[in-house]
Amino acid sequence: MLQELRIINPATEEPVAVVPVTTPAEVDEAVRRAAAAQEKWAALPPGDRARVLRRFAGVVRDHVPALARLELAEAGHPLGNAEWEANNVVDLLEYAAGGVERLTGTQIPVAGGLNITVQEPLGVVAVIAPWNFPMPIAAWGTAPALAAGNAVLLKPAETTPLTALRLAEYALEAGVPEGLFQVLPGEGAVTGNALVGHPGVAKVVFTGSTATGRGIAAKCAAQTKRLTLELGGKSPNIVFADADLERAAAAAPGSFLDNTGQDCCARSRILVQRSVYDRFMELLEPAVKSFVAGDPADPATQMGPLISAAQRERVRSYVPEDAPAAIRGEAPKGKGFWYPATVLEGRPDDRTAVEEIFGPVAVAIPFEDEADAVRLANATDYGLSGSLWTRDVGRALRVSGAVAAGNLSVNSHSSVRYWTPFGGYKQSGLGRELGPGALAAFTETKNIFISTEES
Repeated sequence: MLQELRIINPATEEPVAVVPVTTPAEVDEAVRRAAAAQEKWAALPPGDRARVLRRFAGVVRDHVPALARLELAEAGHPLGNAEWEANNVVDLLEYAAGGVERLTGTQIPVAGGLNITVQEPLGVVAVIAPWNFPMPIAAWGTAPALAAGNAVLLKPAETTPLTALRLAEYALEAGVPEGLFQVLPGEGAVTGNALVGHPGVAKVVFTGSTATGRGIAAKCAAQTKRLTLELGGKSPNIVFADADLERAAAAAPGSFLDNTGQDCCARSRILVQRSVYDRFMELLEPAVKSFVAGDPADPATQMGPLISAAQRERVRSYVPEDAPAAIRGEAPKGKGFWYPATVLEGRPDDRTAVEEIFGPVAVAIPFEDEADAVRLANATDYGLSGSLWTRDVGRALRVSGAVAAGNLSVNSHSSVRYWTPFGGYKQSGLGRELGPGALAAFTETKNIFISTEES
C-alpha cells in the first residue's frame, strides 16, 4: 500500500505536492466522526443549514483564483477552464442551499386519517470523485448531500487531491461543523474500497470508469447500499445534411477537445450524413487545427495536457503516432503529457469507434439517412450524452426520442447544468445527479399514517 501520493504537474512533469494516504483504520475513524457530526447537523433548523452552506459558497467565491491555480497545477487545466470549475462549486453550493428549506414531504388523501411523507437524510455519504473534473464533480455529490442533512466523506482521485483538501479547509472556515465534511486522499483499491465496504456509509456516489463502477456496484449490492454511478461514454455528434454545416463544424472541436477529451460527455463519434460528409470534413479541419494547445496558464490556451504519462500511453495505444489521420493538430513538444487533436475516419465497428479513449481523439463516420443515424448513435454500450444538428424541428424531436442517452443537445453541445438532471443510460451509469431532484436523492422517504377515527 502506498504511504503517500506524489502529485505531478502534467504540463511540466514537475512535482507539486506530497499527500499522505488515508488507511482503512483512518477511514473507520472518519466514518465515526462523520456519523456523530451528522446527527447534530440533521437536527439543525433548515434555515441554519442553508446559512452555513451559503457561507461556504462565499468563502469558495473569495478563493476562486487560488483554487483555479491549484487545479491548473495538479490537473493541467487551462486557467479559464479552472476558474469556471471553481465558480461552478460556488453555484452548486448556493443552489443546494436554496433547496434546504424546500425539501418538503407530501400529504396524500387516504380514508380514515391523514397520510404524510417526510424526507429524512441517509446519514454518512461517500463521494468518490474523478480526476478529470476534480472540483465540480466532487461538489455534485457533496453540496446536495450536505444540504439534505448528511455528512460527506470525499475521496478525491489519486492524481488530483489538492483542490478537495483546500475545499475542506474552506468548509471549516465557513462554519461547517468539524467532521461533517472530510476529505480522505488515497488509492481507490485501498481507501476507496474501505469507504465502499464500510457498514456506516449509507450511500456511495461514484464517477469514473464503467469497469470500476461495476465493481463498486457489486460491493454495494452486498450491503443493499444506495448508489449513484456516473460512468463512461462514447457520445455521438450527429450532423444532418440540412444542418448549418459551418456552425456545426466550428462547434465540433470543443465537443471532443475540451479538457483534452478527458470527458465522459465528449462527442467522440462524429456521424455525418454522407451527402455532406466531404464538405463537413473540409470545414472541420481548420477548426480543429486552430484549437490552441499549450501552456495552461496562458489565457489563449484552449487545451492542456493529458493527466499523466499512463493516460497518454493509453491514448497512443489507440492511435499510434504514425497512424493515418484525417486531421491532426499540433501539441507542444518536450516536457508534459501532450497529445495532439486527432480526427480519424473509421467504420462503426472499429475499436476507436466503440471504446472510450478519453483523449483528444474523434472518429468521423458517414451515415445514409435518419434511421441509419439513430442505428449508429445507439451502436454502443454507453448512453451518456450526444448532439444532433438539423434545421428540421420534427427530426430533432424524433431523433432525440430515439437516441438512447440521458443528455442530448440540439444544435449545440451543452450537457451539464447544475439546475437540470444529469446521468446516463445503459453502461453509462445509474441514477441522476444535479437538478431539482438532487437533494431528494440523498434522503429516505418515510410514510406516516395518522388515524382520525374515533376509538
